[in-house]
Amino acid sequence: METEGGILVPASDLRRQLRGDRLATAEILYRLPDHPSLLQSYLWQDLDRLPEFPVLRRFLAFWRERLDGRLYRVRVAAVPHITEGKWRAQAIEIPVD
Repeated sequence: METEGGILVPASDLRRQLRGDRLATAEILYRLPDHPSLLQSYLWQDLDRLPEFPVLRRFLAFWRERLDGRLYRVRVAAVPHITEGKWRAQAIEIPVD
């Protein structure tokens, strides 16, 4: 969040990237509360500051405090710099019927 004219407004993604935030993806493995021998996967993605990952750390603190599934492992991947968007057409057809 940013302050503009005394009003709190969300920061644009581009502004956040120009300030140094980068897209981070975390694969979170956690134990199912009712079946602790089983692991479930959760994918988290947001703009975050590398290498500290304050947004991800806040999310994980929330998880530990409020959710029942005990964390097992967190793997993080991030792009360290702004890159050009790349788009490629794929020769694939997905049936919708």
